[in-house]
Amino acid sequence: MSCACGPGQNRQRGDDGLWIYPAALPSGQRVPMLKVLQASGCERSCIYCVERCGGQVRPSSLAPEQLASAFVDLHRRGRVAGLFLSSAIRGGAVATMDRMLGTAELLRGRHAFRGYIHLKMIPGSRPDQIDRAMALATRVSVNMEAPTAAHLARIAPGKNFDAQILAPMRQVAHAIESGQFARSGQTTQLVVGAAGELDRDVVGAADWGYRELKLARVYYSALQPVPGTPVAEHAPIPFMREHRLYQVDFLLRSYGFSLDEIHFDGAGALPLDADPKTLWASHHPERFPVEINKARLEELLRVPGIGPRSAQRLLRMRRQQRLRDVEALRAAGASWKVASPYLLLDGRPAERQLRLC
Repeated sequence: MSCACGPGQNRQRGDDGLWIYPAALPSGQRVPMLKVLQASGCERSCIYCVERCGGQVRPSSLAPEQLASAFVDLHRRGRVAGLFLSSAIRGGAVATMDRMLGTAELLRGRHAFRGYIHLKMIPGSRPDQIDRAMALATRVSVNMEAPTAAHLARIAPGKNFDAQILAPMRQVAHAIESGQFARSGQTTQLVVGAAGELDRDVVGAADWGYRELKLARVYYSALQPVPGTPVAEHAPIPFMREHRLYQVDFLLRSYGFSLDEIHFDGAGALPLDADPKTLWASHHPERFPVEINKARLEELLRVPGIGPRSAQRLLRMRRQQRLRDVEALRAAGASWKVASPYLLLDGRPAERQLRLC
């Protein structure tokens, strides 16, 4: 059976040889997810992909009935709670998408499965297939892979950025705006380091996607060269680069930062040796220290070491009493050692208290 594996070290093989991995739903709940390909051995020639041009092993595929039955069996035994379904392109994009939709149709119809289904939209699918995917899936996605058409042409010459990638994403965005797709929205993924793109390019594409394509999330995947592909001899991209992109992504989505507030070096890269939020704070000493008992939510979110949840807890806590010591930061779940240099606690430098701890 052809499977796709999610990143991380918590994956486990199911009894049937399937990859099962813990996934975070939009609600924050973590559930075991089956991540599987409808078919392996792709017709496309993406330079980084192990499935390119037929793959390195004999291609295989599953009929919709086979895959739906296998998933339902795993679900009934409590092994999985949801499905992430993608596919290598076999027999053209339209035929490939039809097989994936067939699997989802069987799960929703014959098997009355009402749980989480994430459907990948195959580049080159028809608009009516995209509409059907939204009707069946909890979440949909198509991978941008690269930040611009020029970058995509370097790593996936068989794909058209505007017609095959952005067009279906715009179709979903329109459905979200008009209230026709109000489930968990759409996501995308960018391959980092395969096309010679700059971090500034990647972050710019993500920021644009959040604003114009109504993306729920952007995922980043640092290139790890695979034997047998044209990039096999390339050096792997440091995972710290991927990590920095995720940190910036959170600043854009959850902390109220704008793109022009993100610091890049002279080469358009995110510094690997500095947290991007702390780096911003170091460039804006006029904004600190912040009095924790008076700061607005948006001001607390700018403090390194304080996130959205801890900021909300601090607001609740100070409605009950004035916050006077670093114990309040600990109780709120903030990274108090990181945050203390940027705060006043009832008029006194929190950092001074930290030195006495």
